Amino acid sequence: MNSLAHTIVVVLWITWLTAWCTASFNIKRARIRNATLSNLIIIGMAIAAFLLMFVLDMHVGWMDRRFAPHSRVIEITGVLGTALGLTFTLWARLHLGRNWSASVRIGEEHELISSGPYARIRHPIYTGVLFAFLGTALVYGRWRSAAALILYAAQFAYKARREEVLLTREFGLAFEEHRRRTGFFLPRFPL
Repeated sequence: MNSLAHTIVVVLWITWLTAWCTASFNIKRARIRNATLSNLIIIGMAIAAFLLMFVLDMHVGWMDRRFAPHSRVIEITGVLGTALGLTFTLWARLHLGRNWSASVRIGEEHELISSGPYARIRHPIYTGVLFAFLGTALVYGRWRSAAALILYAAQFAYKARREEVLLTREFGLAFEEHRRRTGFFLPRFPL
């Protein structure tokens, strides 16, 4: 399982995580928070998906079988998908600025961002991370990686819905208008 593609993917994720954690020190203080149980569900799902994707090496049953054939083309596609997804998340994160938070909350003097990657997608960070996990799943090629991707998608969908409840309360009609013209995880373009 150790190939150049695996090494590149791990380096991409470690580099991204380092940048992500560094940027976490400059965010607005929380004014409104999501329920603790809801945040624990989000964290639990993320940890389970992470373990499936990167840590647990199960040599049992269908989870260790390949869903994608082992080929150079698939590995290159996966590495590029991982890199593009992570780059997209960094753009979205920089565009969000100090309004970003790891937890579901509204910060002090929170702003509704609707430009840049947020002009067509309400949750572009999740879009980018899911795209990166799809790329990583292709590189690893195991069903456990596909299961981790599905778990991450469920976790992000749950978290995004919780965020939208708070954003609707905070920004009312402005957020409703933003929701009308943007897609949830995929871009919505005017017809």
